[in-house]
Amino acid sequence: MKARKTKNGAFSGIIGVARRDITPPLGIFSRNWGAGIDDVAKGYHRSLCLTCITFQSQLEEMPLVMIGADLGWWKQASDEYDLRRGILHAIDIPEANLMVCLSHTHAGPSLSTADVEKPGGDLIAPYLAELQAKAIDAIREALRAAEPADLAWRYGTCDLATNRDLPLPEDERVVVGFNPESEADNTLLVGRVTDSQGIIKASIVNYACHPTTLAWENQMISPDYIGAMRELVEDRTGGVVLFLQGASGELAPAEQYVGDTNVADAHGRRLGYAVLATLEGMGRPSEDLGFSHVVESGASLAVWKYQPCKLDMHLTATLKQITFPLKDLPSFSAVHAAWSRCEEPAQKERLWRKMTIRKSIGDGDSFSMGLWVWKLGNSVLVGQPNEAYSFFQQSIRETFAPLPVSVINIVNGYAGYLPPKEKYTEDMYPVWQTPFAEGSLELLVRETVDAIKQILKVN
Repeated sequence: MKARKTKNGAFSGIIGVARRDITPPLGIFSRNWGAGIDDVAKGYHRSLCLTCITFQSQLEEMPLVMIGADLGWWKQASDEYDLRRGILHAIDIPEANLMVCLSHTHAGPSLSTADVEKPGGDLIAPYLAELQAKAIDAIREALRAAEPADLAWRYGTCDLATNRDLPLPEDERVVVGFNPESEADNTLLVGRVTDSQGIIKASIVNYACHPTTLAWENQMISPDYIGAMRELVEDRTGGVVLFLQGASGELAPAEQYVGDTNVADAHGRRLGYAVLATLEGMGRPSEDLGFSHVVESGASLAVWKYQPCKLDMHLTATLKQITFPLKDLPSFSAVHAAWSRCEEPAQKERLWRKMTIRKSIGDGDSFSMGLWVWKLGNSVLVGQPNEAYSFFQQSIRETFAPLPVSVINIVNGYAGYLPPKEKYTEDMYPVWQTPFAEGSLELLVRETVDAIKQILKVN
């Protein structure tokens, strides 16, 4: 009989961890909502954080560098690339070896230098320069502090995320808000980094749920629910938390769009306790739970015990460019002209976003964006720049189960949503916001499956 085992361990190597405070100066332009009134925040709910984890098989090896930051999204491709290019140059690593992952908080500062003429817009460029410097400093510290450690993963669940595509048949449209009639992907993936003594040095939390608790009534800079989750988990485990936003295109809390920071904290604790429960379910470092023997009692009892396992020490990183077809879009100049004429605030904000997207992707009929795939031992991390629907993570995880696969939105760039092709007949925000043509999400799934198969060397 071949003994069955539960798999927890994934990677054993050299892992470093560092943290920086990236809270912006008060007064920086931070209006992220078309319905918002305030251009700048009045105070701070919680600090914004940048967390860095580096991975190496051995000290002399070029590292894989993962950064998680409590920030929203990139409005201009040039701003993102300038920041990332500076990091790559300073650390001297290939482009495939760096993932800068934004949490997607909607209560943070603008990251667009195009907002320079807006109130507090003059503070954006200096903030981006400081952000780059702190990222470089954190990476260097992580590499200096790197030590032998193990990375293990375990899937859990959390019901914070709900479906947010709500049909309104009377209006013949779909609005962005809680839809109790549709199921939501509640998958949580937690990574645990432990040192040679079994002490937790870091937890990686990969969960798909829009941080849109705090909205137009909010007047505070905030990481949204991620802040309270991080505080709870770090307090209980002693290690830092790096948050990775999953494929959350249609996922958000049921209660959102509020100004009450207590609601965001309650959401964060819900996720935090789910993370802690998942960590409690993990086995010991470098051990798997395996079938041992049968004891005859009132019933025939199967006894499972923890048994030593050999962890994989191999790291691989690849960057694949995917060319997405674009919708039939108006040119940048046409959108700019419409924006100049518009007086209605919400519509003007929508046109401004369309304008910045068109500027980033150009006036062509297709646009290439990166797909980052890392193999860390017997686990895979997938990062891509856009707001993919949960179909993306569900498809990838199902294809490669039981391999742990971390799927991450808003990595190294941003352009728009990737909804399923059947949604393109609906009047809904993700469809009219995205520059990408119908079928782009399905293209991403196919290209990702192919990239993972290549990195795993399987057919």
